[in-house]
Amino acid sequence: MEKSSEKFNNYIYGKNSVLETVSQNPKRINKIFFSEHINFDNRLKKIKEIADENSIQIQFTNLNKFNKYFQDDTKKSQNINFQGVIASVSPVEYADFNEFLNKKTDKFRKIVILDGVEDPHNFGAILRTLAAASYNAVIIPKHRSCPVTPTVEKTSSGAINYIPIIKTNSLSGVIDILKKNDWWIIAADGQSKDNYFDISYRDMNFAIILGAEGEGVSKTLLNKSDFRVKIPCAIESLNVSATCAVIVYESIRQIHQK
Repeated sequence: MEKSSEKFNNYIYGKNSVLETVSQNPKRINKIFFSEHINFDNRLKKIKEIADENSIQIQFTNLNKFNKYFQDDTKKSQNINFQGVIASVSPVEYADFNEFLNKKTDKFRKIVILDGVEDPHNFGAILRTLAAASYNAVIIPKHRSCPVTPTVEKTSSGAINYIPIIKTNSLSGVIDILKKNDWWIIAADGQSKDNYFDISYRDMNFAIILGAEGEGVSKTLLNKSDFRVKIPCAIESLNVSATCAVIVYESIRQIHQK
């Protein structure tokens, strides 16, 4: 592979991540790299087909040469399983909070707020859960938060293309604005007396706050919450992505309950 001047701080890898992005947002992709001598399965064939339709540049090369660009994100020195494909992409565009808030809709909306979640695998898994559950957005702080990295995109399996991500300077300020606009705030708190299934998620706009493992939701945000809920656990509490899935799907169950 010839030396490239491209910056690899914006890239995605893996069949699902690349396929979802090239399908949903082909303009974001600058170039696609396939592993040389690879046998194309159905997903790889579809990626190449859509890339050709959108005149996206394709190159066949030894993908292991890319490992060094990924190590800061994965914290691993071993070769990464790229599943035969990498794409150089434009940075993710974050959604605007005010535009989201003022968007007119006939349905109640539901979002998740992440307070200090810095693990890319957890962030990616959360995005996948929220997209699958048709949540409307996720809000993260500019500091003490995992950015959108290749591992986040890979773990989300392309779900990042379906869930708006809002970045804010102040979670506290965002929550104040939400409350003034008739949103209800629900915080995950292992010390709460109420279980996650003890409250109603129906007929209201609501935001679920999830905190970092070990630290949990900050006291400031807990104090702004209308409800605090826990997941009863016989052993150590679930990690944040599992907690998200449990609470989110209880909300979905209630919302669709007849």
